[in-house]
Amino acid sequence: MKTWRVLLLGFGTVGQGVAERLRDGATELAAGGLDARIVGVIDPALGSIASAEGLDPGQLLDLANRSGSLRDYPGATLAGSGADAIEAIDADVVFEMTPTNLVDGGPGLQHVRTALGLGRHVATTNKGPVALAWSELAELARANDVQLRCEGTVMSGTPLLNVCDGGLAGAGVYGVRGILNGTCNFVLSRMEAGVDYDEALAEAQELGYAETDPSGDVEGWDAAAKVAILGNLVLGGALTLSDVSREGIVGIGKGDVRSAARQGTRLRLVGSVRAVDGTVVEPKVGVEELSLDDPLAAVCGPANLLTFETEALGPVSIAGPGAGRAATGHALIADLLTIHRQVGS
Repeated sequence: MKTWRVLLLGFGTVGQGVAERLRDGATELAAGGLDARIVGVIDPALGSIASAEGLDPGQLLDLANRSGSLRDYPGATLAGSGADAIEAIDADVVFEMTPTNLVDGGPGLQHVRTALGLGRHVATTNKGPVALAWSELAELARANDVQLRCEGTVMSGTPLLNVCDGGLAGAGVYGVRGILNGTCNFVLSRMEAGVDYDEALAEAQELGYAETDPSGDVEGWDAAAKVAILGNLVLGGALTLSDVSREGIVGIGKGDVRSAARQGTRLRLVGSVRAVDGTVVEPKVGVEELSLDDPLAAVCGPANLLTFETEALGPVSIAGPGAGRAATGHALIADLLTIHRQVGS
């Protein structure tokens, strides 16, 4: 059995979710034929360490939570950062988990470029590189005969992109439409209950659904990035973030939500994109007034739902969590399993 040497770029919420899955799910992963060994962790706050013999995920979690530093890991060597560390640490797969930057993609975009250029497989939860430079990165992966996987960039760990390579392969997917941002959906749901926008957003922040700076969510940037990713990976497009028509929920008030309810409709932030004669068209994110028999209208709170329009099966919908430590960590493990199955030893 091949042992996959994994380098973790980031050991925050997602990186620790990966470690927890490797620690707690070892039996299930082994049953699936997967043997993974963490050989390096690069984190600007907790420290950067490496070990060819492998770093125990339980010990990493203990150090991160107990002392706030990985530098005291027994027998590990201190490592550099960024591209230098990717080059220096002998890994088969790089998990890129740095924060999303939708302006220029950095530093995650450079991390992904470096890893692919070195012939390393990459799995990322970082929407920036995939939304801004998918065509370039996909070509770089092909040129170096490695894989670039990004299940966790859309709907976290809910099986979605990998499903298109599996059960929906050959089904003729020609469109996708869904609720792709849990923060906005939570805020709109709370306003339906009579809560003002500012109060609903504060609740979302308190519950961890929204960041301290929620602009990426409420202005529609997060959902727009996901639409670009879906248009490219599912429909075969070459979109960038700038191609997506974007509108968020800023400016939507409790009165707007209640007015829709009186008319028997519901406001939701919806992202969609479709393909016509092989051309990807109409990538957009915006507030839509939905009839109550629309499946998206039934999605409340922070949940996500995406519907694939297919020629063979008609509409196929997948619902699940759009964020979370365990779910997003699982997405990276799912990507590694896909790489393992497709590449093997």
